[in-house]
Amino acid sequence: MFTNKDIEYRTVFVINCIHERSIRVSNGELLLEEQIENSDKMKTLTKLPFQKILALFVVGHIRITTPLIEKCRKFGVALVVMKPSLRPVFFWADSAEANFLLRKRQYEFQKDDISIAKIIVDNKIRNQIKALADTRRKDERTEQARAVLQGCVDTINDVGDYNALMGLEGVAAKSFFAAFYQDFDWHQRRPRTKCDALNATLDIGYTILFNYMECFLRMFGFDLYVGVYHRMWFKRKSLVCDVMEPFRPIIDKAARTAWNRKQFSEKDFQIQKGEYRLRHDNNAVYCRVFFDALIPYKSDVFKYIQSYYRCFMGRKSVKEYPMFML
Repeated sequence: MFTNKDIEYRTVFVINCIHERSIRVSNGELLLEEQIENSDKMKTLTKLPFQKILALFVVGHIRITTPLIEKCRKFGVALVVMKPSLRPVFFWADSAEANFLLRKRQYEFQKDDISIAKIIVDNKIRNQIKALADTRRKDERTEQARAVLQGCVDTINDVGDYNALMGLEGVAAKSFFAAFYQDFDWHQRRPRTKCDALNATLDIGYTILFNYMECFLRMFGFDLYVGVYHRMWFKRKSLVCDVMEPFRPIIDKAARTAWNRKQFSEKDFQIQKGEYRLRHDNNAVYCRVFFDALIPYKSDVFKYIQSYYRCFMGRKSVKEYPMFML
C-alpha cells in the first residue's frame, strides 16, 4: 500500500495516443513513440520511469502488452484507457482486493444509515460556498446562492432520511450552478444529456475526476460498487460517486476559468443527434486543463481516502471522518 511520501514523489501522466502514437516498454522505462512522417520508423517523444508514475491515463487507441502490464503491476501503476471521446474503456490496477475485512465492513454497513453521507454532502456544499466566494462577485444572484447554501449547511444535521438529504443537495446544487455560471447563459445541470456545450464540458471534467478518484480507492481494496450515499445500481461504482462529491468544485472552477479565458468554447463541439460532442482535435486541451486542476490536489485526495479508510475500518465516529476544504 502506498504512503504519503509515495504520493508526493509520483505523479499522474496523461498521454495522447490519438495521432499515430504508441506505448512500449524498453529497458524498464515507458516509451511514448510517434511514427515519422513518410516512414515506417518511430521516434521517441518521451521516456517515463515507472518509479515516478502513480497513474497513466491514455487517450486514444493503444495495444496493451504483457511487459506493460507486468511493469504496472510491479510498480503499482494504475492504467486507464479512454476513447477519443474521453469515455473510459479499460481500467487496470493491481488493487488490494484481498482486503476482505474492509469489504466485510462495507457489506455490514446499514443502508438506511446516512450519517457518513451527511458528512460528504456537507463537505461538498461547503466547497461550493468557497468556490462562489472565490469568484469575488457581490451581485444579488451570487449572494442569494451563498445564503441558500449556508442554510443547507446549517440544517443538514437535522435531516433524518435519505430522500430529504438528496433534496437538500439538489437545492444547493441548483442555486450554486445558477450563480456560478450565470455569465454563460446557464439553464440547468443535466448530467449526461449533453444538451449544451457547458453541460458537456462538465460531463468531461466529472468523468476525469471519477477515474482519478477510482485510482486512489483501488489502492485500499474497497468494493467500488458499495457506497454510503449513492445507492447500489447495476454497474454503477457508487463508492466512487460518493467520495468524488467534495472534489467536484475543483472541476467547476477549472471549467469556469477555462471558459472565461476562451480556452474552451462552443466551437470546440459538434452537434450529433442533438448532443454536443467534443471534437477529437480538442481532447488534449480539455484533458490538460482538468488534469492540471486535479494533480496539485493528489496528496489531498490520497490523505482524504486514507483517512476515510481508517475511519471506516475502525468504525469511528462520523466526527472523525475527513473533510476536504477547497
